Amino acid sequence: MTKMESNNTLYKDLTPAPKLDKKTLNKMVWRSLFLQASFNYERMQAAGWLYGILPGLEKIHTNKDDLSKSMTHNLDFFNTHPFLVTFVMGIILSLEQQKADTATIRAVRVAAMGPLGGIGDAIFWYTLVPITAGITANMAIGGSLAGPILFLLIFNVVQFIARYWLMHWSYNLGSKAIDILTKNAKEFTRSASMLGVFIVGALTSNYGATSLAVEIANGDKPIVIQSILDGVLPKIIPLGLTLMLYYLIKKRKWSPVACIGLLLLIGIIGGFFGIILGTIIGLIGSKLLEFQTLPSLGSIVVAVGFSMLIGVFFGYYPANKAAKLDPIEALRYE
Repeated sequence: MTKMESNNTLYKDLTPAPKLDKKTLNKMVWRSLFLQASFNYERMQAAGWLYGILPGLEKIHTNKDDLSKSMTHNLDFFNTHPFLVTFVMGIILSLEQQKADTATIRAVRVAAMGPLGGIGDAIFWYTLVPITAGITANMAIGGSLAGPILFLLIFNVVQFIARYWLMHWSYNLGSKAIDILTKNAKEFTRSASMLGVFIVGALTSNYGATSLAVEIANGDKPIVIQSILDGVLPKIIPLGLTLMLYYLIKKRKWSPVACIGLLLLIGIIGGFFGIILGTIIGLIGSKLLEFQTLPSLGSIVVAVGFSMLIGVFFGYYPANKAAKLDPIEALRYE
């Protein structure tokens, strides 16, 4: 690094700033709720990130040029778990307070935001949400209004405790917090993921709704195919679909997108047969009642085609645009 490049990464005022007070830290915790308010595929959470830490930066950098430089590099590409973002905030604010060079702050920010994605998913989406939803869903199914209220209460209490504690803990600890986080991150993530997968499997078995609505006429008591399958093994169809997808992903190396496409195709084929069956029943009913109920073929084609076009376009276009981004170049982007 040349002397000119080194000077470009240094602030003009290198005097360490006073420590931020609790009121400012708490204010940034609340602002962290808006992390994804301006999410985009170019810099992802960068604008929300800067909005969150701006009160701290304004107190740390009394020099306007230094504040401008800090705001500029804090608008770089940023993406992490939204519930654990205050962990990164605390570390970066600690470095900003010590007036570390911007290249170091950038490197630490990238190093801190990466592992939190997997850890946050394991804690919240694979563990907290399935367990909480599994408990409160039964209450909601039973008609209790306390079910959804309790779910929202537990979920938000946990995430707010995490936000507040991580902000104060990581700010006081500084860059050492990264070493503590990453030291056992792999084992922690694996354990939490295993627990989450176990819970999701149990919920799938309990609430799996995939079934065969096929009955064979047999006098007053029709033969229900689903009842026969449940007699062999309850929820055998959801289990079969799960094992099929596991086989395709693990053995055949299918991508998750291909598996989703397969399930979509199965659903379309099933829906097609349902449309045919419904049309036949409708024709029979219209003949018996002498009432025209069959829509024109053109209206069916237009309705189905338009719906599929909207779904495919708004699903494919953003994903395709994001897939073309070079992550390395995105991280270097200014």
